[in-house]
Amino acid sequence: MALLLPGGLALLAGLDAALLLLGLPAPVTTERLPQVHGPVLVLGFVGTVVALERAVALRRWWGYAAPAGLGLGALLLLSAAPLPVGQGVLVLGAAGQLAVYAGLWRRQESGALALQVLGGFLATGSALLWWGGAPVATSLPWFAGFLVLTIAGERLELARVGALGPRVERALLALGVAVFAAVAVTPLWPRVAHPALGLALLALVLVLVRYDVARRTIRSTALPRYMAWCLLGGYAWLLVAGGIWLLLGRVDGGPAYDGVIHAVFLGFTMSMIMAHAPVILPAVLGRPLPYHPAFYAPVALLHASLAVRVVGGDLWGSAAALQTGGALNVAAVLAFVLVAVWSSVTGRRRELRAPRARARRADVPTASVAPRVAEPVR
Repeated sequence: MALLLPGGLALLAGLDAALLLLGLPAPVTTERLPQVHGPVLVLGFVGTVVALERAVALRRWWGYAAPAGLGLGALLLLSAAPLPVGQGVLVLGAAGQLAVYAGLWRRQESGALALQVLGGFLATGSALLWWGGAPVATSLPWFAGFLVLTIAGERLELARVGALGPRVERALLALGVAVFAAVAVTPLWPRVAHPALGLALLALVLVLVRYDVARRTIRSTALPRYMAWCLLGGYAWLLVAGGIWLLLGRVDGGPAYDGVIHAVFLGFTMSMIMAHAPVILPAVLGRPLPYHPAFYAPVALLHASLAVRVVGGDLWGSAAALQTGGALNVAAVLAFVLVAVWSSVTGRRRELRAPRARARRADVPTASVAPRVAEPVR
């Protein structure tokens, strides 16, 4: 919990900065917040959560240096410390994550872990680029590649896509390498690399959708159905981002830039986090996060508000739609956090009450019942 707290603060700060960038009132107003908005959310929030989950899987004390470094780097970015100090600590945290992957790789090699390793290299590269003075727009494909490859690897690992056969795993790994290669050359040959990245993303999503168990569990009930809706919605937004890069190439600003950023980081990444939270957070924190139908509300609000933002704001050029969609994006993420906290607290109370209830039932004498005579088999 102590290591996750900086990630939570990074999330709140990133949402605050989002309101400032939209020209809306925000609880906290500083000159630095809009400047660090993207890296704080990607590396400070998502990076810390991913690193913590992997450190728990590694079960080595030194593995926790990675989430600690990423969380501390985010806090330094939000403080009055010089900006390069926070950027450098983020680099150390991302590099520590590579060490965690190395430990996991020695334990068991797999295609799923290989995709996550590629994502870890892109996270480190994005932090280095930003630390070296590159604009956030230059680091954008690196941030996106880190998130996409990490989540693709998680899907192979959690949803057991690889169980369908080694051919599918090899195809996903090859497409992951293609995404990695396209991202790596974006600073050198942007006119070629960005469309190639868009094409690789489209192909990766199509393969994931084709073989992901979400296509079957969408017809299930309760948690499996909820996760499937989140996953398929996230894949749809990644198709949007890949299509923009394929058709328009490099985007450094304007509506297309806004559309790519939020299709990847909100539509895809946040939807995937909402899907996996009931599975991953209990394993990381040791606290229950039982499924409840209330989880659907923030997910529906996230996708609906993002559609308002991208279609009405970015595509049609409506400033009102852009601000309304952006404000509702923030509301959706906060609503999910509140629902998750409520579910965890009530689930913990039920766990604590269950042994006492069983003990009370055991102490109550049963009423006398006449002996039952077995009926003959007919």
